[in-house]
Amino acid sequence: MVRVLIVDDSPTARMLLKALLESDPQITVIGMAVNGQEGVQQALALKPDLITMDIRMPVMNGFEATRRIMELCPTPIIVVSSSVETSDLQITFNAVRAGALDVVEKPRGFRDQDYEAIRSRLTTAVKLMAEVKVIRRRFAIDRPPPTRPVQAGPGAARGSRTLSLLAIGSSTGGPAALNAIFKALPAAFPLPIVIVQHMSAGFMGGLVSWLQGESKLPLKMAAHNEHLRPGTIYCAPDDTHIELIGRNLLGLNTGPMLNHVRPSVDVLFNSVAKYNAAETAAVLLTGMGEDGAVGLKAIHDRGGLTIAQDEATSVVYGMPKAAALLGAVDHILPLDQIAPMLLEVV
Repeated sequence: MVRVLIVDDSPTARMLLKALLESDPQITVIGMAVNGQEGVQQALALKPDLITMDIRMPVMNGFEATRRIMELCPTPIIVVSSSVETSDLQITFNAVRAGALDVVEKPRGFRDQDYEAIRSRLTTAVKLMAEVKVIRRRFAIDRPPPTRPVQAGPGAARGSRTLSLLAIGSSTGGPAALNAIFKALPAAFPLPIVIVQHMSAGFMGGLVSWLQGESKLPLKMAAHNEHLRPGTIYCAPDDTHIELIGRNLLGLNTGPMLNHVRPSVDVLFNSVAKYNAAETAAVLLTGMGEDGAVGLKAIHDRGGLTIAQDEATSVVYGMPKAAALLGAVDHILPLDQIAPMLLEVV
């Protein structure tokens, strides 16, 4: 049984979340807090398996509550928010930086047309995230990242290559992982970068804005028929597949979901394999499920350089593990070694 603490200032939202979560027989709500300060107190007293955290609350907002919980009693936290206001999204993704594992859309009501999809995603995320081993975050910003040995896959010893594209796929835990990589890349990084990040509808624009805060490279939402420019990061828009439709040309479409998601990493990676595989570095980061594994294998088999995040630094070792099991990965690396590896090969 997963024991959940709900932190939300709205009585209606608290009761809706409680009913939604307890519709799953494996989840029970053990407490409900009306603001961030009370959430910290209840986290210390109740020691839940997981906390759902609202963002805009009186007394203490969700970012500050997340930061304090991760300092005092590290607990898996999922941000549950309905706000796509710019200021609220900055708080949301700062909470991710502070240690929150994922951002999930808040249900609007039992009769909402998306209720069942939101219920399924939230209950699945709660059960999976409750098993994540989070770490104490006190002074984490001031400490240099630990150096870990590189684990190379069977294709690691490949010859030198010319690269013209970096493609990245990520899901659960991806925002913080992307932030770590982008802030480590210099302004002179020469490759265009195309990313797919699984994200609830309405939050992608806020993620792009938040990532831009520490990235030396410009980020933008990709447009259809857009030519790739060196040193620019292109992001798939909400609920839209992104792919190469020519060697240096991006396309967008709202075709069927693949691996139950849109945008899909496999859609991007399979298109890269078709048009640009041998000159691509492709990276598969933390995430639930198997999206991206087949596409990474296609890039790998056509001569591209493939990298997967390791289990120890992944929030959820789902997508990278699936790729490793397929034999799709040249290098399995901890998060803090991915940017140095990219700089080395470029």
